[in-house]
Amino acid sequence: MATPRRILLINPNSCTATTDMMVAIAAAAIDHRCDIVGATATRAPAMIVEPAALLASAAEVLEIARAHESTCDGLVVAAFGDPGLAEIRARVSIASVGIGESAMIAAAAGGRRFGVASTTPALAAPIDALPAALGFRAQYTGSRFTEGDPHDLTADPARLRAALLDAVRACVQQDGAEAVIIGGGPLGQAAAELQPMLPVPIIAPIPAAVTRLFGMMTR
Repeated sequence: MATPRRILLINPNSCTATTDMMVAIAAAAIDHRCDIVGATATRAPAMIVEPAALLASAAEVLEIARAHESTCDGLVVAAFGDPGLAEIRARVSIASVGIGESAMIAAAAGGRRFGVASTTPALAAPIDALPAALGFRAQYTGSRFTEGDPHDLTADPARLRAALLDAVRACVQQDGAEAVIIGGGPLGQAAAELQPMLPVPIIAPIPAAVTRLFGMMTR
């Protein structure tokens, strides 16, 4: 029997519980057809909520990728700003994707207009820059953010879900989005819970990334 392919999921945030949650979401998204292994940063905050921390995390993400290159067939950078992804592609030989770019590619499919709902307003600039870098500027309707401290929200699933629901509705009703990305890997469970409540596709970044990567690896 052939050895199962292995995907490395790198969490640029330094929270192992978040890594475990994202690994479980990734494995379910591809029906456990690959082994998904997680790696957690140690030099970053438990939750990256501002641009300087996002930028600073790139160096450690690259270090983790290079350390696991020989034991994995592909990797996912599991923070919405895709820190370190460009450097990984320049210096690591295995297939690599980011959850930010993958979610936007999925959301923009078929020419759809799409927006982003997230909990980190301080990261608005890097989020808003990504669609243009990917060629989706004309389809991007903008980002909407929850009110309140991101740490407090993620510690209260019911409040998080309600706050994200308001942000998604603003994307749809005020901005004209035809699909909405939930902007953050740690928000994956909330994204799944929101879909039945809404009339447009809700794009969860972890499933979008691992599904895309699995396709790249099995062509």
